[in-house]
Amino acid sequence: MPPIFAVALKEFQDGLRNRWLISITLIFAVLSLGLSYYGTVASGQIGTFSISSTIASLSSLAVFLIPLIALLLSYDSFVGEQESGTLLLLLTYPLSHQQLLIGKFLGQGAIITLATCLGFGSAAVLLAITSDVDNIFSSFGLFILTATLLGLSFTAIAYVISLAVNEKSRAAGIALIIWFFFVLVFDLALLGSLVGMEDSLSQNQLVQIMMLNPADLFRLINLSALDTNDVNGVLSVAINSGTSTTQLFISMMAWILAPLFIASIIFKKKTL
Repeated sequence: MPPIFAVALKEFQDGLRNRWLISITLIFAVLSLGLSYYGTVASGQIGTFSISSTIASLSSLAVFLIPLIALLLSYDSFVGEQESGTLLLLLTYPLSHQQLLIGKFLGQGAIITLATCLGFGSAAVLLAITSDVDNIFSSFGLFILTATLLGLSFTAIAYVISLAVNEKSRAAGIALIIWFFFVLVFDLALLGSLVGMEDSLSQNQLVQIMMLNPADLFRLINLSALDTNDVNGVLSVAINSGTSTTQLFISMMAWILAPLFIASIIFKKKTL
């Protein structure tokens, strides 16, 4: 077996032993089913299913959970093994730094990908059986794909953190700060600057700024395919900017590849 896939298999099996796959899958399934059936309570339409409002609600809530889960799964991938001494042992095998990095990413990425597909996919299947909406699978397919990319981007960011520090506790603290910044602080700062600068930012400039945040990219891709009546705030302006979905997907991929490249450089120069 090639070294990369051997490492990936080990990481995937470790995730199964730690019940990460089961836990994440259950969280996503309960989340999607709950919002599908009870997400319209605020509008007085209990039990009425709307694919548009469901995806909008799922995007708003999943953007908090998926980055946090990805960071918790991966923040100690290297620093944890460094503290226990197993990282140095792994590097004594015929295994390069890059192979170890990619192998870990494939293994932990497989956990996030499979959990996302099973969790949200099972909800889509159940909704397709119990409702008469035609475009459930296409809408959920886009959501599942972008949710997976969001998880992979924060997994790559977690690797940068894990390789840049020498203490597991410090890595955990930085991971929480990163989550807090991208999920909460970034949008609040952007909204504050929009209010303060009034109409000085165009829609295209707004989208370019939001591309600096993978969480905002995730919401932009999903909500741009929905009725704008379900969207408000900064996103309602940004999704009408004319930016293509392809450009947004390319930016999302960049948020996976760029951190992995940075992590690879740090790993090569890291003294163990």
